[in-house]
Amino acid sequence: QVQLVESGGGLVQAGGSLRLSCAASRIIFSPMGWYRQAPGKQRELVALIARGGNTNYADSVKGRFTISRDNARNTVYLQMNSLKAEDTAVYYCNSSSVWGQGTQVTVSS
Repeated sequence: QVQLVESGGGLVQAGGSLRLSCAASRIIFSPMGWYRQAPGKQRELVALIARGGNTNYADSVKGRFTISRDNARNTVYLQMNSLKAEDTAVYYCNSSSVWGQGTQVTVSS
């Protein structure tokens, strides 16, 4: 079974930027996505990208976050700009039924 490993989380001030990476252990043909879960809230979709590059974003991150995919490296990225305190959450990479371990993003206001 494929494994997904996230990296790039951390602590940043409001207005700052972070880039998350998710490396897959083998080639993935299905869409890949980033989800997040804040304390006391349900996990929600942040962004999704198909192998061919088509993308979808949650309304709350449109214009601030960009998802991209390097198929040669089996890696998906999430560039997060203009971060807000409400973006604080554990961010998870996903492909089909497989989830990464999550990476914490904390935005201080």
